[in-house]
Amino acid sequence: MIWDLLKARWRQGHRTVKFPGPVALPERFRGRPAVDASKCTDDCRACAEVCPTGAVKPGKPVALDLGKCLFCRECAAACSRGAVSFTRDIAMAARRREDLMISSREMDLARALDGKARKLFGRSLKLRQVAAGDCSGCAVEVAVLNTVVFDLARFGIQFVASPRHADGLLVTGPVTDNMREAMKKTYEAVPAPKLVIAVGACAISGGPFAGSPKVHDGAESTLPVDLFIPGCPPHPLTTLDGLLRLLGRIESK
Repeated sequence: MIWDLLKARWRQGHRTVKFPGPVALPERFRGRPAVDASKCTDDCRACAEVCPTGAVKPGKPVALDLGKCLFCRECAAACSRGAVSFTRDIAMAARRREDLMISSREMDLARALDGKARKLFGRSLKLRQVAAGDCSGCAVEVAVLNTVVFDLARFGIQFVASPRHADGLLVTGPVTDNMREAMKKTYEAVPAPKLVIAVGACAISGGPFAGSPKVHDGAESTLPVDLFIPGCPPHPLTTLDGLLRLLGRIESK
């Protein structure tokens, strides 16, 4: 039995992905959307009409709000001109909510914390994850970062059980009525200075639940957010890329 396990491990080889750097992504992976302004017309609303969350704003060029986008690709399918497409680029985290609105210009990716904050968190960042009414999609993809494939701890980033041991919160979900007070108390228990990271469309804007009387349309309605990581759910590498940019481990151009 032991010999069989050793042989299987030998066949598997090195399982941890090298990052930053080129990575093998699934064929169906949907990365950061791109807009080709030259293919847009003033009167076309096809992409906006099929968007389930109102993430697409018609015009010339069309604008797409990554904070609301579910990456369903309905907009790309509806556009006969091919003005909207989905790339294979994993990088799409931003420091400011307005930077998630993309059109024909290049997206402003997340920039690093200031020097003092990087000195505090750059080599050791402890996060408390808060599921604020999520479907578990984003939470599962975040949990995957702890596996041998991604090995989050090698970057000095770890999840902790107690907010009193944390440097910040990582929030998933649209912030339901039942979870809002719990999230606030968890945030208050984190020692200052502290960070808040909103992961997924629900935590950024409420996602498909936005406007419901039972949710508060994301973490920013209640807490100051330092990093927005879009997706439904974000790929683990998208989250990792955003965290490393925040800590200055990947330089944003």
